[in-house]
Amino acid sequence: MEVLKFGGTSVANSENIQKVISILQAKSKNKNLVVVVSALGGVTDTLLQVGERANAKDETYKVILKEVKDRHLRTANELGLPYDALEKLQGLLQELSTIVQGIYLINEFSNKTRDKVLGFGEVLSSYMIAEALQQKVPSSQLKDSRELIVTDSHFTQAQLIEDKTTKNIQKFFKSSKAKVTLMPGFVARNEVGDSTTLGRGGSDYTAAILAAVLNASVLEIWTDVSGMFTANPKWVKQAFPIEKLSYQEAMELSHFGAKVLYPPTIRPVLEQKIPILIKNTFDPDAPGTFVHEDRYTSNGPVKGISHLPDIALLTLEGNGMVGIPGISRRLFDALSSEKVNVILITQASSEHSICVGIKSGDVATAVQAMNNEFAYEMSLGTIDPVISEDDLAIISVVGDGLKDYQGISGKMFSSLGKNNVNIRAIAQGASERNISAVIAQKDVKKALNTLHYRFFERQVKTLNLFVVGVGNVGHRLLAQIKQQQEYLYENLFLNLRVVGLSNSRKMVFAEEGIDLSTWESQLQDGETKSEEAWQQRIKDLNLRNSVFVDITANYDVAKSYAFYLKESIAIVACNKIACSSQLSEYKELKELSRKYNASFLFETNVGAGLPIINTLKNLINSGDRITSIQAVLSGSLNFVFNNFSSENTFYDVVKQAQDEGYTEPDPRIDLSGVDVARKILILARESGNEIDMEDIENVSFLPKASLEADSVDDFYKTLETEALHFDELYKKANSQGKRLKYVAQFNNGKASVGLQEVAQDSPFYNLDGKDNIVLFYTERYADQPLIIKGAGAGADVTASGLFGDIISLGKK
Repeated sequence: MEVLKFGGTSVANSENIQKVISILQAKSKNKNLVVVVSALGGVTDTLLQVGERANAKDETYKVILKEVKDRHLRTANELGLPYDALEKLQGLLQELSTIVQGIYLINEFSNKTRDKVLGFGEVLSSYMIAEALQQKVPSSQLKDSRELIVTDSHFTQAQLIEDKTTKNIQKFFKSSKAKVTLMPGFVARNEVGDSTTLGRGGSDYTAAILAAVLNASVLEIWTDVSGMFTANPKWVKQAFPIEKLSYQEAMELSHFGAKVLYPPTIRPVLEQKIPILIKNTFDPDAPGTFVHEDRYTSNGPVKGISHLPDIALLTLEGNGMVGIPGISRRLFDALSSEKVNVILITQASSEHSICVGIKSGDVATAVQAMNNEFAYEMSLGTIDPVISEDDLAIISVVGDGLKDYQGISGKMFSSLGKNNVNIRAIAQGASERNISAVIAQKDVKKALNTLHYRFFERQVKTLNLFVVGVGNVGHRLLAQIKQQQEYLYENLFLNLRVVGLSNSRKMVFAEEGIDLSTWESQLQDGETKSEEAWQQRIKDLNLRNSVFVDITANYDVAKSYAFYLKESIAIVACNKIACSSQLSEYKELKELSRKYNASFLFETNVGAGLPIINTLKNLINSGDRITSIQAVLSGSLNFVFNNFSSENTFYDVVKQAQDEGYTEPDPRIDLSGVDVARKILILARESGNEIDMEDIENVSFLPKASLEADSVDDFYKTLETEALHFDELYKKANSQGKRLKYVAQFNNGKASVGLQEVAQDSPFYNLDGKDNIVLFYTERYADQPLIIKGAGAGADVTASGLFGDIISLGKK
């Protein structure tokens, strides 16, 4: 014999009830079944509302009661119940109405009456389902659980009288010939015949009692999910059903938030070692979760991750606690006397403090009880007043095998730490069946996803990108990401998601990732951008492995880097302003990066996609020391001077460079030497030197009129009016067989940038197009420098450099 229980969602309407009947019709062909059903989904809460309003003389109870009646009659008609069955159903509904009217008239809604009213939910549903089942399975019957299950008179939380209940159940089923016996859950009677209920999870309890007494082969609990999941699938998209669990693991997961089972109600089957199978009414072919006494460790030590929301921490501490016996007893007695349930306990080995986790709703009561209990010690100053912290949650890793595996705690806490999830308290039982941590409520989703990834998923790392700037480089980067997403996933186990995108006017967010095929239209239709709103949305999303990608040359964006680093959000930037700002600001960003474990990468600050900064870091990290740097660091200026000749004008070449994306949006930044000065400044700082922009000698080749131009348009006009100045620069160099190159140098702690005439024997002479070249002279590369050469400007290569930094974060 098998016992099956169907919950409220499984019997919420006629369509769902037909699914239940189909399941029973198929299963009853091979075995006898006892079936326990709950009330139609939500009806129990509605009946409670009806009773409370009637008791309060609120006549709106009639409206709600009518909705209850209409729902049941509608369901019965949809199920095709015969006329006599409908008449009996109306009689039950009339009986309910009479009781509720009595509540209204005499203002009496005691626990005894409450049980009578709430029990109607299961009585009504079981009658309808039994009548509908009779049409498909003629050898089925309805049996009122109240005739078999006997309890005491502790209404709303009635306790089972086991011997009488066992005798009744055994006697009835010994003579029963039905293939399917359908019974209402939740309801029972006391020894004098008054209706009682079995409390929270009462239908599960009814099924467990029957399964235990009848020694069923299995207790099947049918619900709206395909078993117990590795995590809440509403919070963790990658969560999946757990195939097998031990009783203890199932209890732990249920205690910490998994709502499929309510531990106290299934005690009878645990004692008889009857397995439990959790199945999905809406996907009956899914295997579900099998719960038994055996341990199953084949799938690893961790079976699930769960959490309890709405937790508060109370801390009692003081020197007067050290070495004093009975402090803990007094604390827990005080809480117990106020019926405050303690969910988590942790105590320092110094005995200086005790910390307990309770439900948030109990904080005021608990704090008062503890302060009252230790009022004398507090008056002496030996114990401090109770400290309470709210808006917390408990997150737990559960599995029988935790104690047999080393490093589970380390993996758990390091993963949380890397994602800026602060742990307020830790608890672990001696059985090591669960490891629990108290964290901020706002971090729950991130923590669940972080731990699920760490313990259950193929180690595909997801990076959540927030991209600012969608100009030439931004367009190319998004195109490159779209092109390579599948490759990165399959070969590098890296999942890149652009979850936030903005320009100076609009912003758009999508937690599961913006469709990069339509990002332009999405951004155009996005919400109005403000820096405050942009940052708040990123903070509210609170996604693990978040990366801020700055593809602007904007001063305000660069000034916002500290915000991201403090939120443990990595930064990838081609914006040079931050790293070339005041030395104190540069050092602060570096320190924040270390403190909050948030990478700060800016390879494209120098040389676009060339591996200049990474190479420099490798030299320094390996113990080498930079003695000199010589470089052509502006692909823009190199393009300009390589294409400038007697056959064209300087204006035309600069305009061409801007049109092809080689210069900054404001070409004055490139031609003034400021951009090159920033780059040599960054290289000098990354070499370990403390230097500011004012320390760099910048010898400008631009005439005074160009330097003083108020706008980009005015600047271009000066390039035409001052054409003779630029022609002379070219003629002078060309007449000597030399070429013009804009060179940056760093020697002996001093840096300079300026236009130079380089001879044919210079490594800079044959530098073509938009190429950059850097010569690193070091203690190891003293005679022949380490040379890095290649394209140093252009949207594609700059985007490629940014992409490289992003990918490197995925490997970290």
